[in-house]
Amino acid sequence: MWHPEPVVRHSIPEARWPSPEEAARSRLFQPIRVGATLLESRTWVPAMVPWRATEEGFVTPENLEWYGRFAAGRPGAIVVEATGIRDVPSGPLLRIGHDRFVPGLARLAETVRRESGGHTRLLIQLIDFLAVKRRPEKAKFFDRFLAVGERHRRALAALTRDEGWLARDEADVRSFLKGAPEESLDSVLDERELEALRFGYRERVTDTHLGHVRELPRVLPGLFAEAARRAREAGFDGVELHYAHAYTMASFLSRRNDRADGYGGSPEARVRLPLEVYGAVRGRVGADYTVGLRFLGDEVIEGGSRVGEAAFYAAEFARAGLDFISVSKGGKFEDAKQPKVGQAVYPYTGPSGYECMPTVLSDPQGPFGRNLPLSRAVKRAVAEAGFETPVVAAGGVGTFELAEEILRRGDADIVGAARQSLADPDWFLKTLKGRGAEVRRCTYTNYCEALDQSHKQVTCKLWDRQGLDEPGVALSGDGRRRLLPPRWEETGE
Repeated sequence: MWHPEPVVRHSIPEARWPSPEEAARSRLFQPIRVGATLLESRTWVPAMVPWRATEEGFVTPENLEWYGRFAAGRPGAIVVEATGIRDVPSGPLLRIGHDRFVPGLARLAETVRRESGGHTRLLIQLIDFLAVKRRPEKAKFFDRFLAVGERHRRALAALTRDEGWLARDEADVRSFLKGAPEESLDSVLDERELEALRFGYRERVTDTHLGHVRELPRVLPGLFAEAARRAREAGFDGVELHYAHAYTMASFLSRRNDRADGYGGSPEARVRLPLEVYGAVRGRVGADYTVGLRFLGDEVIEGGSRVGEAAFYAAEFARAGLDFISVSKGGKFEDAKQPKVGQAVYPYTGPSGYECMPTVLSDPQGPFGRNLPLSRAVKRAVAEAGFETPVVAAGGVGTFELAEEILRRGDADIVGAARQSLADPDWFLKTLKGRGAEVRRCTYTNYCEALDQSHKQVTCKLWDRQGLDEPGVALSGDGRRRLLPPRWEETGE
């Protein structure tokens, strides 16, 4: 993963944990209403993809165990991983694009209710994404994927100073390009062709020459609405619309979206489809169901949206009636690291990916609470527009003190902690019981993110090699890692 240079290695900050009385009085453990849902505390586990579904997108026993384990720590809310709204193959990611997925999702919702003793509310994140292909072998790209045209022949004629290329057979063009040096390809292929060769082909929402991309504004509201309807039928307390990172809805919000059909260009046009999607969802699930979203406070890419656009969008989302706004940062394809041949580009490997999940290898600012200025600006914009829509902040939050400070300063209304919750799903409960000294502290090295990048079952280095010989312990496919954190034994109270 990319990190700033020159790099500064930060230490995990010291933590002072509250007594049970202090915790009970704290802002973090006060209830908050989020639309139709009442959270018992302002603790929130954001969506994380654990790679435990079937290849067809169905819930597995491993999914149930995963979310049940988080529920045992009794956070105020858990958001289930990004779940595809289309009925198309997408690998071992959960899907909600057909009614056949509802029974498994219902078992997941029931598992969280049971394991949390009814204390934790459960939402599911709904996502759409466009096609992203693996990086091809050079020969395969030129043999099968490049559409040879007059432009290529003219470029070759200019490159070689040989007008004969204007009449050469297509097979000759492909053969030459397969053996051409990289600098020659730079002058023959256009930007998108070079990207398809070196990173893999990737669709964009601005590819309106493609019929299915052009029709996205007509198709997506219904797909999201039906997915939300299924979520409600499955027993989830609400849905989180995924408008963040490298995916379809975030791309509509991006300043890079220059569609000329009324859904791109100005901020008002870019937010149009996200609002129409929300309107369709609300119309399908009703006013008494929680519907929120996650979006970017900053894209962190050249030509991308910044916090000013985020503030504008946030006010529009609040005005439309969204029940919460969760703020993230970066995680884009545009600055991602080049993948190896045969692998797909991963949107969390460049500078914007770093800002999404900062590590202890950082700049002088460091990773802890790094993204709070964004949630602060979003909350201010919502308030100035006259609304009290709850805002969720996240990013390097691993102590009670930082979480409490976020709420005290008014940077957000709810505190999300993904990696710290993965390191210790019981950390909220331990803190509430005055047992904070027993919290397993995340070290923010992104061991978990590296597993995600490789599409391996996600675990944490702090516990995945412990007790591998315990009776009944679930292990990874290679038998080298446990898939769930050890249970917390509440002794010595």
